[in-house]
Amino acid sequence: MKNELQDLRRSAVVSTFGPGSVVDFRAGGGAVSGIAAGLEEWDRSFPPAGLAHPQVIREPRLQKKLGVKGFRSPPVTLERRKDDEPDSRRLVAVRFPKWLQCPGCDFIKPERRWANDPGEAYRYCPTCTEKSPGRSKVFVIPVRFVMACKHGHVDEFPWDWWVGHKPECPTLKRDNPDRHPGLMLRAENPGLAGLMLSCPKCGARRSMDGVFSKQTWERGPKCRGHRPWLSDGDEICGKEQYAVQRGASNLYFAVTESALSIPPWSDRIQEVLGDWWSSLTNLDDPSRLEEYIGFLAKGDLESILRELKMSPAELAEAIRNRLVSYGQLQTDDLRPAEYRQFVAEPSRSRTPDFETRRETVSPEIAAWISRVVRAVRLREVRAIKGFTRINPPGDPDSPEVARLSKEPLDWLPAIEVRGEGIFLALNEGWLSAWEIRSDVIARVSECDAQHQANWKERYGDDAKPPREITPRYMLCHTLAHALMRQLTLECGYSSASLQERIYAGSGDEQMAGLLIYTATPDSDGTLGGLERQGKAGRIEGILQRAINAIEWCSSDPLCITDMMGAINSYSHSVCHACCLAPETSCEAFNSFLDRALLIGDGTNSGLGYFENMLRRG
Repeated sequence: MKNELQDLRRSAVVSTFGPGSVVDFRAGGGAVSGIAAGLEEWDRSFPPAGLAHPQVIREPRLQKKLGVKGFRSPPVTLERRKDDEPDSRRLVAVRFPKWLQCPGCDFIKPERRWANDPGEAYRYCPTCTEKSPGRSKVFVIPVRFVMACKHGHVDEFPWDWWVGHKPECPTLKRDNPDRHPGLMLRAENPGLAGLMLSCPKCGARRSMDGVFSKQTWERGPKCRGHRPWLSDGDEICGKEQYAVQRGASNLYFAVTESALSIPPWSDRIQEVLGDWWSSLTNLDDPSRLEEYIGFLAKGDLESILRELKMSPAELAEAIRNRLVSYGQLQTDDLRPAEYRQFVAEPSRSRTPDFETRRETVSPEIAAWISRVVRAVRLREVRAIKGFTRINPPGDPDSPEVARLSKEPLDWLPAIEVRGEGIFLALNEGWLSAWEIRSDVIARVSECDAQHQANWKERYGDDAKPPREITPRYMLCHTLAHALMRQLTLECGYSSASLQERIYAGSGDEQMAGLLIYTATPDSDGTLGGLERQGKAGRIEGILQRAINAIEWCSSDPLCITDMMGAINSYSHSVCHACCLAPETSCEAFNSFLDRALLIGDGTNSGLGYFENMLRRG
């Protein structure tokens, strides 16, 4: 019997609640906690399997970067199937944690030791239910503590090890028919020190004080490599594990990659061809492609050619050109190609998935900004390739990134979002002079040194972070946050519906720009209210007000003197009152920010890139 617990947004399945994440549900009034199953379950629960499924997304640049043939959007249950029967297909979650607690008597024990009703996911306490008025069910709830390691494994909290049973305790006897009789977790005083775990059988007691301490688990049980989201079970690990709260944000960090659909990849040839693409590009004799298309044009391909408005010869030529471009495609970094589309292409570019209009840069901002482009139409494909626990993802190819499936598949989960945005490129002349200042280099180098040290602590002394922290990156990143906060006031979008895309690079791929765009799969991203703020006559005032708004922070002087920054954010002079954004909007988890790089440190030294704008204002 299938238990339908809860609906999830598609966008959440490739971010917060992807495979391997812990999700809270409700079942018949009771709380249920489960871990989302891996990708094999998608194929099993929502046939047809793999890329034969109709809900397929194509994005050639991202496919090549991730080494897959396509993407699948999170499956949607149909209201009615073709045979007019209800659609019983559901994604699967595995119960985790399996230890549950009764809110009435404070007992905790494995789920098999609680009462249940056939076919229902909830569990309840029979003793407390018997005593409750009208014998209404007293549902048990998932325990709050679980274990996790940096390689993506999760496990039950070692309750028996923590409480430290006395040697004569019957709980320790493996032939005990009542195993496990249960422990008691009761809050006797505020805080973890007042949360007492005890064994009713032997009287052993221990508070939960120190449960989150790293020193506690250095001598505790090691990770067993448990992977409940995959059907093949455990793997060998033996690494140090940590106690975390079941709903903690550091229990799941999705590792995502994204790409904008830009010309020539934003044409619809591969999308319209669908399954025919593989057949047409894998012929035994590619020279006969036009002949093969001409034969199929009399039947199955007729409607497709009509939709593309192409003859067989034109389609064959377009496919050949696409394959040549695909072979030359550089996927180490997808952003330089996007940056060139914004800054080097004609004043107006238009395809079904990418439309931009260049604005004249006003003399009011020309000293700092060299290009303003309105992105009237954008398509972004965002795929999840794995996840991490404890630490946010740094290197997408790190061994800490846990897999979504037992074996690599030729597809990954993804969503496509369509929206609009504003692109700004910084004035390279002023930027080049600013980024070599000694005070600028000193501030950025301090953040970079912290980042390097943390990276080596995680991956070894020879490891090198994939992201280079430079003055232009921190400047573009902080400016993006300032603009996002201002744009939420100017055009009415919620802060969570805006997202940044930073373009910063030096050497052969010199970039200094940012894109603020709507990145929600609903209609919020297609109303035109954001891109219109990029028009000449509007963007100048928005930029000026954004810079003025962060000149003073309600937490100053603590904020500007760097006394409020998070320990591991690798930032200076930022806080929630001035520059931090929702983590779904920031591509770097609110790291690598410095308000002083924009507006200076209050000494009029010229440290801030926009300091002259403030003086003029």
